Amino acid sequence: MMNFDLTQLQWTRQPAAYTIADDVIEIVTAPHTDLWQRTYYHFRNDNAPVLQLQTAEPFFSFTVKTQFESKHRFDQCGIVLYLDSENWLKASIEYENERFQHLGSVVTNHGYSDWATTEIDAAVKSMWYRLSRRQDDFCIECSEDGVTFRQMRICHLWQGGGTVRFGIYACSPEESSFKATFTNLQLTECKWLAHNGQQPDEA
Repeated sequence: MMNFDLTQLQWTRQPAAYTIADDVIEIVTAPHTDLWQRTYYHFRNDNAPVLQLQTAEPFFSFTVKTQFESKHRFDQCGIVLYLDSENWLKASIEYENERFQHLGSVVTNHGYSDWATTEIDAAVKSMWYRLSRRQDDFCIECSEDGVTFRQMRICHLWQGGGTVRFGIYACSPEESSFKATFTNLQLTECKWLAHNGQQPDEA
């Protein structure tokens, strides 16, 4: 296991209300904060608070547990790898209504976002995430118990080589505010093992 030093975390857009103590980070979201670029909605939102660690390590896994009091449409919190406004990825649960919410992920390359989701019960108020890096390819996983992780997606970031920044975020795109709590932050060797099937094509 590698050292995950909370004192080395850096804000991109610091929220008005937050606490960092021991292994617990709390963020209280502000209304009208979000991360999205262009696709389908045609708007660009780039004002969510992001707290990240920087590394040039090409192979690693980052794990965190999220707990949240979301209650309004699109309230969300989770993991993020934010390079700049047009190149990033995130995974979270986005509240929809009293019946269901969206467990999903967004990958943004060169200023265009996508959104891959599945519906889960609105009663879910906790989720673990694991982000793994193999150079400029990434794997996002989730878990209800922090033990058994399920793959959400594999993706590529065109600007994802070399030094990257990764960590956590929380936001409320509409007229809302809620508290997101992050615990059990761990940085380890890469849990996403090399592919053992078809061999790579020759260069």
